[in-house]
Amino acid sequence: MKEQEEIERTASVVFKLSNTIAISLVLLLITFLVLIFDIQLPERKTLDVKPPQADSNGLFTEAAREEFRQKLMKSMFWQAPDDSELESEKNKAQILYGKDLIVNTALYFGDKGRVNAGATNGMNCQNCHLEAGTKIFGNNYGSVASTYPKYRARSGTMENITKRVNDCFERSLNGQTLDSNSTEMKAIIAYIYWLGKNTEKGKKAAGSGFKDMRFLDRAANPGKGAVVYAEKCQSCHQKDGLGLMNGDKTAFTYPPLWGPKSYNAGAGLFRLSNFAKYVKYNMPLGASHHSSQLSDEEAWDVAAFVNSQSRPMMDIKNDWPKLEEKPFDHPFGPYADGFDETQHKYGPFKVILEKQKLLNKKNKPT
Repeated sequence: MKEQEEIERTASVVFKLSNTIAISLVLLLITFLVLIFDIQLPERKTLDVKPPQADSNGLFTEAAREEFRQKLMKSMFWQAPDDSELESEKNKAQILYGKDLIVNTALYFGDKGRVNAGATNGMNCQNCHLEAGTKIFGNNYGSVASTYPKYRARSGTMENITKRVNDCFERSLNGQTLDSNSTEMKAIIAYIYWLGKNTEKGKKAAGSGFKDMRFLDRAANPGKGAVVYAEKCQSCHQKDGLGLMNGDKTAFTYPPLWGPKSYNAGAGLFRLSNFAKYVKYNMPLGASHHSSQLSDEEAWDVAAFVNSQSRPMMDIKNDWPKLEEKPFDHPFGPYADGFDETQHKYGPFKVILEKQKLLNKKNKPT
């Protein structure tokens, strides 16, 4: 009997120790992957997360595992300030108004808008900047305040946040710009500044923008993308891609991906790489950067399908004034690299990037 008890005690100790070692190894592996492979996290040196506590049997409960996962995510990536922190802000009402404008843009500037009816296509800012601009790799605002003003190759000039916001109104919302001194512009900027208050000036927060993904060795295929769209997208965005409006027709429950009410050809999402990254780590609903539902090929192909459909145009003749700064997937010429518009739109992109690197190296002053 005593021998049996001793065996059980020894087994319990070994089990607990093995669990602790396993968690520690996982942490070390994640740290290694973050530092070596994730180029979007250059400022991260360590992950200050302790392993979860095992119960009396040496096991980890579901709650403990979930708590550990949440702490790990917070340690690795930028997190938006908690709403409770607003209580100490003197401009709390302005910040909250700015957030409401991001979430419910159509209520203020859509066809029945309270501020300027018909000034936009009826989409909301958070259709592109998910969860009010707070989702990790969901095109969030975590690094806007810290990196602006900055030079942007698309305009070839230094831009401030006001210009950045108005770009979205003109392109993604296919609408009219806001007066820089308007109550609404000031509120949006106040919200953006509040979201980025904990990001060091000049730094890009981990988890900002879009998460990188591998290129295909072939051109993206709109035909294959149509199959992906039918299987995984049209239940929300509808077969015709025109989205689904709410009951009182004041805003889209699911935004249009093409057609007269969608983003225009000057928007960032009209670049295939941006759209592919966006859907890979955010769509269909429930997907995230650590739990994607589309393969890389599906993401590229559905991006090709969506961006092959008709949508509003805009005058972009002044975009990318320096041809050598034009991105590999900008679908409108002229180009400095010799590839045509079709390849710049659908790929394959690796050869374009290689050519651009050679040209940049050749033209670099010695």
